[in-house]
Amino acid sequence: MADTQSRAGARFATAEIMAWLERVHSAHDATLEAVYLSPEKTGLPAIQLGHAEAGFLEWFVRFMRARVAVEVGTLAGYSAVRIARALAADGHLYSLEADPAHAKVARTNLKQAGLSDKVTVIDGFAATTLPSVESKGPFDLVFLDADKGGYEHYGRWARAHLRPGGVLIADNVYLFGRLLDSDDEAASVRRFHEETAQHFDTACIPTPDGLLVGVRR
Repeated sequence: MADTQSRAGARFATAEIMAWLERVHSAHDATLEAVYLSPEKTGLPAIQLGHAEAGFLEWFVRFMRARVAVEVGTLAGYSAVRIARALAADGHLYSLEADPAHAKVARTNLKQAGLSDKVTVIDGFAATTLPSVESKGPFDLVFLDADKGGYEHYGRWARAHLRPGGVLIADNVYLFGRLLDSDDEAASVRRFHEETAQHFDTACIPTPDGLLVGVRR
């Protein structure tokens, strides 16, 4: 019965309800709105977190009193702003971005948000740049929102460099509805799920494309 009810409950999230809830719980201030809209103004893909997911991320970082964090996938810096705002006063975020054009936009947005001193944007593919931040750990938080085929590797890195009790959060863990497909990318993301569940206390939040949250054992 509970499973049937939970599946049925997903149909209650109408567009009108979600829009109302967004206005009440996840409204942007002027800075957040400017960063959120910057991809369409600068030719970047508008694939950042939604308002509600980003609000949850910021709330969670503040709730856990995180100080040092890593983000894989900066894009225009929207999630970086949300994380940096919530970090402890002496906290710092290391945000890794593969595309130099994206990183440039993010640095501009972070400067305009007054957060340049709290966020270091690192250019290059995360598989090669993650070792450059390892000396800054162990980390309180790792947030993944990058190439999904890399999640398997990034999850293992997070497991090795998060402190016990540290948190891993990953977006798009439904793989745009392709999680159970037979291709290599889907198989890799499934391994990410399985390995994370083995080493973290996990939950998968049913956002539009799934948000995994895991606490390092």
